[in-house]
Amino acid sequence: MTCVLWAAHRVLWEPQCDVGGVVLMMSADGSRPARPAAGVLAVPDATRKGNQAYDLMRREIVACRLLPGTRFTEAEVMERFAIGKASCRIALQRLAQDGFVSSMPRHGYRVSPVTVKDVDEVFALRMELEPLAARCAAGRVNRAHLERLEQACRRQITVEMGNQIDFFLEANRGFHLAIAAAAGNGRLYRTLSGLLDEMTRLVALGFGVQGVRPNIENDHTAMIEHLVAGDADSAALVARRHVETFRAMTMEKVIASLRDTAVLPPGQPRAEGGAS
Repeated sequence: MTCVLWAAHRVLWEPQCDVGGVVLMMSADGSRPARPAAGVLAVPDATRKGNQAYDLMRREIVACRLLPGTRFTEAEVMERFAIGKASCRIALQRLAQDGFVSSMPRHGYRVSPVTVKDVDEVFALRMELEPLAARCAAGRVNRAHLERLEQACRRQITVEMGNQIDFFLEANRGFHLAIAAAAGNGRLYRTLSGLLDEMTRLVALGFGVQGVRPNIENDHTAMIEHLVAGDADSAALVARRHVETFRAMTMEKVIASLRDTAVLPPGQPRAEGGAS
């Protein structure tokens, strides 16, 4: 799969939306370029531009605006971001280290594929860790904060479907990390944060390419009630059920999207007559 990179859309540094009192960033990891604090040494220009290009490309890959399997060259990246070779290589090296792209000698780079195994691994870990987080957070959560995030998950934004999914993912990530934060275990929080970042790409591929929005908010409401009541067992049970349900939904959509975009991983059968 080859393409002219980013020809159909613009990338903005600070796209955001205030939904139900919660500011949602469009970037997959909820970050934006930080201004250096007073007294901090300036970053070399090539490094700064390379890091900016990395941030934007990572966002495009995670949001599946650059689909798995897409091929591109250093020259395309340099032209797109108006950067030199040194900055380009900084960006691509970081993306390769993070597993988002791979180098193809004499043929440029390729966006790393998404496989069914990726879905299985991410959700297998979430099914163990999210119930643990819910159990530890029972009786320790901020009800008003969780309810605002839950309402943001349900809010229908009058924008294109891809952006609706972006808003949902930010609110959903915030909801689950608020529970993890209340659990009081820093390592658990950081691990879940990384898993939710990985899940963003899976959901963007599965639901974004199929043009549908996830609908899982009923579990959120039940989780809030059990967490506020301090019912650790029920909170953990609902958390596991929630992850299991979303795994099944995501797996179905990811497989359909991989077929539709002609990047079905090896070993996955194609439906008769093409896409399913």
